[in-house]
Amino acid sequence: MQVDILAFGAHPDDIELGCGGTLAKHVALGHTVGLVDLTRGEMGSRGTVLERDAEAVKAAQILGATFRVNLDLPDGRLVNDFESQQRVIELVRTHRPRVVLCNAPKDRHPDHGVASAMVVEACFRAGLHKWESLGDDGQPQAPFRPEHVYHYIQFYDLQADFTVDISGYVEAKMASLAAHASQFYQANTDGPETVISSKWFWDSLTARTAEWGRVMGVEHAEGFLAARRIGVDSLFALR
Repeated sequence: MQVDILAFGAHPDDIELGCGGTLAKHVALGHTVGLVDLTRGEMGSRGTVLERDAEAVKAAQILGATFRVNLDLPDGRLVNDFESQQRVIELVRTHRPRVVLCNAPKDRHPDHGVASAMVVEACFRAGLHKWESLGDDGQPQAPFRPEHVYHYIQFYDLQADFTVDISGYVEAKMASLAAHASQFYQANTDGPETVISSKWFWDSLTARTAEWGRVMGVEHAEGFLAARRIGVDSLFALR
């Protein structure tokens, strides 16, 4: 199934944190979106694997994603090797997205940087005619390279290369995050407190989108990094 946007995250909830509003907006605009979690988040301090699987499904439904898959790579021990890249290559060639979104090259969790490099390199190799891969039907896949690979921003306060207006979709973003109930702030819940389960972290999420929005003159926005120079058709296309 071909999709317009294929979003990758090292862990369940990475995608929602970094670009949930952007994805919800593009679905509303008629674009198709697929989600890929590289790991099941089994090393997380809170929640079981089964709980996190169910939460991920619910969050994908809230965002309107066409599908969500998990590659079941090892959480906390991600390695950017050819075997892992091959799994990504197969997905990219199967779903042929115009745009790929993935983790930032550098972030608080070491897996995020590894995932970023893995996806970027796999997207390049997916376009090589002599790089072999097989689809689910066992047949050789045709080469395909996405037009764009962008990085969403999570924990570190990185300087965005561009921002996307998500005014009207921040509620969908926060609802998709709330679906990951084992991970984020909820009053009177059990389990060890972590950075992302704290109330201050939860409140900071909309504070950040509001700040990005303020700078571009809208209510809320999400920031992205781009490896190459961004171009527009005209000066009037800029916000």
